[in-house]
Amino acid sequence: MNEELTIDPEIRNLFRQISDHIRSRIKLIVALFIIGIAIGIPITHRLVDWLLDTGLVPDDVNIIILTPVEFIMLQVRIGAWLGVGLAVLALIIDGAWKSGLTKKSPRPATSVVLSLIFAIILGALGVLYSWNLLTPMLLDYLANDAQSAGLSTEWRLSSFVGFIISLCLACVIGFQAPLITTLSLRSGAIDRITLLEYRRHIWFITFVLGAAFSPPDPLSLFLVSLPIILLFEAALLWDNFRGENKGADA
Repeated sequence: MNEELTIDPEIRNLFRQISDHIRSRIKLIVALFIIGIAIGIPITHRLVDWLLDTGLVPDDVNIIILTPVEFIMLQVRIGAWLGVGLAVLALIIDGAWKSGLTKKSPRPATSVVLSLIFAIILGALGVLYSWNLLTPMLLDYLANDAQSAGLSTEWRLSSFVGFIISLCLACVIGFQAPLITTLSLRSGAIDRITLLEYRRHIWFITFVLGAAFSPPDPLSLFLVSLPIILLFEAALLWDNFRGENKGADA
């Protein structure tokens, strides 16, 4: 019984390193989270107006508010999402500072600039993927599914806006997979052998998270999860390619 509950020492050490690193940056994370809330609350009005005017609302769907404090809570949620995004960006910058993405530029500042550029590019690709493909497809699916059952479709404002933003945020963070993988390997936070050993676990977690953001059909699940897995595998291939080149140069 005790053997079944034994945790691999490498995994225990990995989680301890990650938790220690996050705890060492907890003040910065909390500060960025508060800043995100402070910025998110005042921009919610314009964001909601813009989302309702973009044509994303399917036909015969009404957007309603059910409680007096619903819009206030929506403002807090949007601020919290923004704070989470800022915290993730800060951790990426911190990881880039400790690792060197290029041998030609040993100064940490260069790695930070390169990481920021890649993070922005990957984030923009995530937004485009979510906005142009996932969001319209999933909203139409959900509306048509309810209407085909003879139900009137009225969506809460907080649920409608929250669904769109959470899906975009999930894609933005998920599309950072190659950058996070590369930084983790370069900084020594995890070694390639351990990452390859637990590759299937990473795939499984990705599909579980994808299922949480998609309707219960295989196509939607794969559209959410597959790009993240492909980007993760691309980062492993790139790291292997760089390692082989280094070995050849040596």
